[in-house]
Amino acid sequence: MNSGIVYAVLAFVTWGLFPLYLRQVASVHPVEVVLHRSAWSLLFVLVLMAALRRLDALRATFRQPRTLGLFTVSALLLSCNWLVYVFAVQSGHVVEASLGYFINPIVNVLLGVLVLHERLNRVQWTAVALAAAGVLWLTVLAGRPPWIALVLAVSFGLYGLMRKTSSLGAMEGLALETLLLSPLVLPLLAWWTWRGQGAMARGDWALNGWLLLGGPLTAMALLWFAAGARRLPLTTVGLIQYVSPTLQLALGVWVFHEPFDRARLIGFAFIWCALALYSLDGWRRSREAAARLASKPAALPPTQAG
Repeated sequence: MNSGIVYAVLAFVTWGLFPLYLRQVASVHPVEVVLHRSAWSLLFVLVLMAALRRLDALRATFRQPRTLGLFTVSALLLSCNWLVYVFAVQSGHVVEASLGYFINPIVNVLLGVLVLHERLNRVQWTAVALAAAGVLWLTVLAGRPPWIALVLAVSFGLYGLMRKTSSLGAMEGLALETLLLSPLVLPLLAWWTWRGQGAMARGDWALNGWLLLGGPLTAMALLWFAAGARRLPLTTVGLIQYVSPTLQLALGVWVFHEPFDRARLIGFAFIWCALALYSLDGWRRSREAAARLASKPAALPPTQAG
């Protein structure tokens, strides 16, 4: 349990502080940042899997057309999420990006209803209504929907839904996703560099070092998350996940000095109330489930033949 909390906190703190990393590569086009992130994630994960002798599990997936198709879609969703997030940080919309990850749990609930045909109780519907009211308030306030937040929340929600139905672990899944994208990623990077427009062609070794670091940072955060999720109850992971958007919001307001006035705070307050209701309801239901399990009589050992 304690090690699980450490792993989960490491993952969400890494994701929460990612805007600081992306500001180091702010001179690189968002598409190129995503290409580098995918390429170096692939290299890092393949080396790690080779060292751990886990490449056989990856090879086996190439004999499963359905798995390849699902992971092709999940890789595209993850790339879309990365691209919009990098654009948000580079264009000064870290606060709106944090909103996307605050409303992501509510999007997951709606996807459960629409795709998995799950049924919501009254508290969950109230949480959804409060979150919708917050988004509507921010839309009226800005004169446009918070599209960055909505794209981040929906793309990551769909990505999580697809990964939920997969039997591959975090390391094998990331390796397969980046491997499937490599026929597109590697030629584009080579073409960008050959034309002299890519970051690698500038000869800025500090910048190149930051781009290379994106691979290990991405992979290790996912591996820490997987390790934490295996050791912790789902409700505990659900509460710890708010560390990430909270850090992003703090960076956006106090480090990058993005506007966050009282009117905008009202919209966020609606969403925070929705998350509080959703989290408390999940905690209550998990406690009730644990109590029911504890109240069941233990199975008697089989009678010995004599």
